[in-house]
Amino acid sequence: MTNAPSREPAAAPTGEPVLAVRHLVGGEWRDSDTHAEGRDPYRGEVVTRVPQGTAALVDEAVGCAVAAAPQVAALAAYKRAAILQRAAELIVERADRIGRLMARETGKAVKDAIGEVRRSQDTMTLSAQEAIRIEGAHIPLDGSEMGAGKIAFMLRFPVGVVGAITPFNAPFNLACHKVGPSFAAGNATVLKAPPQAAGVVHLLAEILVDAGMPAGALNVVHGGREAGQALVRDSRVDFVTFTGSTPAGAEIKAATGLRRVALELGGNGQTIVHEDADIDAAAKVCARNAMRLAGQSCISVQSVLVHRSRYEAFVAAVVAEVRQLKCGDPLDPTTDVGTMIDEAAARRVESWIGEAVRGGATLHAGGAREGAQLTPAVLTEVRPDMKMFCDEVFGPAVSILAYDDLDAAFALVNAGAFGLQTGIFTRSNEVTMRAVRGLRTGGVIINGSSTWRTDQLAYGGVKNSGIGREGPRYAIRDMTDERLVLFNM
Repeated sequence: MTNAPSREPAAAPTGEPVLAVRHLVGGEWRDSDTHAEGRDPYRGEVVTRVPQGTAALVDEAVGCAVAAAPQVAALAAYKRAAILQRAAELIVERADRIGRLMARETGKAVKDAIGEVRRSQDTMTLSAQEAIRIEGAHIPLDGSEMGAGKIAFMLRFPVGVVGAITPFNAPFNLACHKVGPSFAAGNATVLKAPPQAAGVVHLLAEILVDAGMPAGALNVVHGGREAGQALVRDSRVDFVTFTGSTPAGAEIKAATGLRRVALELGGNGQTIVHEDADIDAAAKVCARNAMRLAGQSCISVQSVLVHRSRYEAFVAAVVAEVRQLKCGDPLDPTTDVGTMIDEAAARRVESWIGEAVRGGATLHAGGAREGAQLTPAVLTEVRPDMKMFCDEVFGPAVSILAYDDLDAAFALVNAGAFGLQTGIFTRSNEVTMRAVRGLRTGGVIINGSSTWRTDQLAYGGVKNSGIGREGPRYAIRDMTDERLVLFNM
């Protein structure tokens, strides 16, 4: 196996038809006057023809959601759950087709793309289960003279209209993480699809329509910045949920004013390997999770801090593991690392690697680019002020740094702008508890890397990594309003 890019003969055109994507507005499939072409980043061939939504179309979609919201809220929870469960079944039936399209749209290795789609049945099933578990709470009032003899409850009700914007890197499952909990909570949704993976979202919309979602309960618009801005700025949208970059998240926060938001933003995937860790196991996990999905995950392992006594052994083990990864055609089921989303993204990461090397870093493997494909890169001697460490690389590259003092390693992690998830490998309970208490991050993964997520758990970060938590139970909590009900007896 090799990690060198290969184009022949795998780059031959697939000959597959171009998918005509459509908006979904008020239960009707709609086209636009202008279109964009979605292209396979590996072959360059056209995969989708995508209508470009305008502010006027978004206005109409939000209006349809506003009209549908009372009907969705009135739909019994067991009926909403049944629709979501049927969607989960259809996801499994159509997973191979959707996964193949995802590989062609985004360059994701097809085995990972199909895995993402199949995993999404869990997201929908969990949403269905949570739809019938939305609870309130009794508040005891006898603790005060004013409250004595009264009864109070806190109940949850749908917010109304949810505006959702999703990214390209996990286009199917992250769309499920928006739409599933929103509908489970009794809301209507307007979903803005990622331009790079519009076809995948279109196929999800087809599934939800086929599963019986009422007209207007889900509205899907395609397009670029104009459509996204129109959705976020519309005051009729009661709640905005967004997954994407930190700068875009800050812009959304500024535009939404007093309306609530959930922002799942960037990270720089730091993992700590302590002196008592199993080096071979840690190296394998870190190497694979740095390069999987071509590093295009906000929890991808980007930097590893290794105790100096184990540093050389760890570097050698990571390099050996990375060199076993196969780069190439995303549609080849044996490919481990496909392309990045486009050539511009690959050029950016290539330039960051070059900048680090010119600044004194050592490149041990990878870093060769051909088009949108970049071979997995391993660097050492990276300084904390370099982009490769302190910014979000979002590409197939990992930096390995040595540390002597564990508290100093914790301080280095905490000093950064991001706080999504941090992994730590150690056999010590004492070190584990120090990490849990001392790391300011949305999640601490013990004896695992920063790259870990299962769909039922709370997922999200602090600092520049976002606001709120995903996972159906936690998203539903955000997508509902609490209402006090007081009985004067």
